[in-house]
Amino acid sequence: MTDQNYLDLFLAPILGSKKYRPKFGHSGKKAGFSLVEFRELYGADNFYSWIGLDTDLMYAAHRAAGGMTSLYRQIGVGCENLFRQIIIDSVAYADPTLAAWSYETITQSGRTKTLRLDARIELSGVQNQQIGAKVSNWIADYCRQIDARTPENGIVFEVRQGYKSKDSKRQNADIDNAAVAWSKGYLPVFAIFSSQIDTDIVLRYRNNRSDILVGSDSYDPAVSLYAFTKQVLGYDLSEFFKRNSSAIKKQINDVIQTLLSAE
Repeated sequence: MTDQNYLDLFLAPILGSKKYRPKFGHSGKKAGFSLVEFRELYGADNFYSWIGLDTDLMYAAHRAAGGMTSLYRQIGVGCENLFRQIIIDSVAYADPTLAAWSYETITQSGRTKTLRLDARIELSGVQNQQIGAKVSNWIADYCRQIDARTPENGIVFEVRQGYKSKDSKRQNADIDNAAVAWSKGYLPVFAIFSSQIDTDIVLRYRNNRSDILVGSDSYDPAVSLYAFTKQVLGYDLSEFFKRNSSAIKKQINDVIQTLLSAE
């Protein structure tokens, strides 16, 4: 794929954040409230109108607060889309669906739930033998570092733009996913595009036999996501972002300016 194709994959969900509208606690209002609807909603509330919350600034504040959460989430989706496509192109899958991975689990209520991770390198489906050999060697090298057996099927990835939360529930779910990945013959790897992650989380995941690749300047492909994509997958992801930084910044700035406004 061309730079433009990759850029479109990354930016498409992010640009959707411009459409964010706050719901003000009304879960049934899926599209959120427009400024006009907000004025009607808060203007009809005696208390809020008495104390001055029915202003355009209040709407803008709510839109910005929720919109920033939406923006981070959609940046994460863009990272997932981009990384998965790089894998598809690098390993030359004949069947692109091999880039996805899921498994079923039983909930406490007895219902079946399907859990999905963001990307997969299935060694048996790799058509680019040179890349396949690099991936196999990387897996073997990393497993030697953590004193673990080498999984036979490949790697499954959970992709995120950053990891600023220390939510134990989320960490436990990640570790559960990693355990299932190992049981299915895959090395679990967390691919974090930014360097925003707490050291304690990195240690916990690696101690649970998962690797975390972060957006660092390290040349170690077991540490840096950008070293991994360049040295193992044969695609220089950091250079992609550098080449397209101006275009991405322009679009991100436009989204933020929109979310900070009332209109």
